[in-house]
Amino acid sequence: MTAKTPLAALDTIYGTVSVVGSMNADYTVTTERLPKPGETVNGGPLQVLPGGKSGNQAAAAARIGAKVQMFGAVGSDGNADFLLAKLGEAGVNTTHVRKVLGPSGTTVITVDANGENAIVYSPGSNAHVTVEYVESEKKALTASKVLGLCLESPIETVTAAAKMCHDAGVKVLLNNSPFRPSLPKDLVDNSDILLVNEHEMAQLLQIEEPENDDWSGFDWNFALAKMQEFGYDQAIVTLGGDGSVVLDATSDEQVHRIAPVHVHAVDTTGCGDSFMGTVLAGLASDMSLSEAAELASYVSAYAATSYGAQASYGNAAQIREAFEDK
Repeated sequence: MTAKTPLAALDTIYGTVSVVGSMNADYTVTTERLPKPGETVNGGPLQVLPGGKSGNQAAAAARIGAKVQMFGAVGSDGNADFLLAKLGEAGVNTTHVRKVLGPSGTTVITVDANGENAIVYSPGSNAHVTVEYVESEKKALTASKVLGLCLESPIETVTAAAKMCHDAGVKVLLNNSPFRPSLPKDLVDNSDILLVNEHEMAQLLQIEEPENDDWSGFDWNFALAKMQEFGYDQAIVTLGGDGSVVLDATSDEQVHRIAPVHVHAVDTTGCGDSFMGTVLAGLASDMSLSEAAELASYVSAYAATSYGAQASYGNAAQIREAFEDK
């Protein structure tokens, strides 16, 4: 399918998505600047917001219209019901989420006046997303068209989910975050598309980064060749405020630069996850990788305009209204 504009693609989201991974309660505080080691700074009121990379990705995909199933674990604390309720409000099916004894996953997030953040992650119940659990959910898990994975769950579970879905013909999109400088061969072999930022790509592929972080003259065809050597014919490399690059050896346009969508950013906490969730929704709705990434630029930019991760995500109507006249 080819949409006239990236925003027009919001009218064509219909596909089915499975997401396996993390759900966290985000304890978020804003400060004028991030503290240096050993330093105390004053912050604003503490907020508890729904998060977790996988939960965020599921919520973002569901808010723009995809049919999303969440697979993971919450604890026996008050945060468990909070997290499930917020995912439900976003339109995510949480009936397959496991409940375990102990705390749910949590993150402590500090956000500065420029929207930059520092995050500490405590896995909690996310550590109980086991291979056995994934195998027990095989029928539901493989019913979707696309699977989304990140690395806030045990790596053996992520690999098992990838293999199960890949074998069943489900397209697997892997977000190498939190970043691992190496990935198990089985995970690479059983995931179809990789999503990383430019610094993660350079470390993973052992590519030297350009001086002064200036990627404008970087040889992306070289990066595609290295990515294929690593094991991926398709990848998206996000460049923060400079947009993204789609590397796609299966397409006529093998290197596709995607321009950034400029907004006044107040909090970038959930932008990467909203980008991932949008790509999942787009791929599940028969968009090309480039089309999905172009739409994701708008959705993630919208997320930067308010605080929190899931709390900042818009639905299709809100995103269209924010950008269609600009």
